[in-house]
Amino acid sequence: MSKTLDLGCGLEPRNPFNADEVYGVDVRDDLSASIKKADLAIEPIPYGDNYFDYVTACDFLEHIPRLIYVPHRRNAFVELMNEVYRVLKMGGVFLSYTPAYPHVAAFQDPTHVNFITEDTFRCYFDTTNRWAKAYGFAGAFHVNRQEWREQHLLVFLEKVPVPAP
Repeated sequence: MSKTLDLGCGLEPRNPFNADEVYGVDVRDDLSASIKKADLAIEPIPYGDNYFDYVTACDFLEHIPRLIYVPHRRNAFVELMNEVYRVLKMGGVFLSYTPAYPHVAAFQDPTHVNFITEDTFRCYFDTTNRWAKAYGFAGAFHVNRQEWREQHLLVFLEKVPVPAP
């Protein structure tokens, strides 16, 4: 039985991998039983470790601040990537679909506070560089595929073991 989690799902979680069980997380109050409420900029993903085969974030990551102060300095986007790593099973896939630089869609919405580029995942979260380790990233992903879909960057990241130092 495969399980997928859609972050920022609204009223209907997406299931692009055709998983058997579909769950969601959103900040809304009017949610169904398969969707849990959480503000992922400041709260952890409300599911257990190694629980999902897939996690998706469609038009969502651009709303997670890179840096916040609540009550102390935190790297919210890096913390969320740690959470995605935590809830995915080894070999599980994280799909990110977000408006990205240099396209205007990345900037025009005033609620977009995190700007993704072609290098964000492969430089900061991939096993080759893992630059986000300096900011507290404890996981490792392999970029399986990355492509432009008009103004959106579509990225498939696979959870892999953290490389030895």
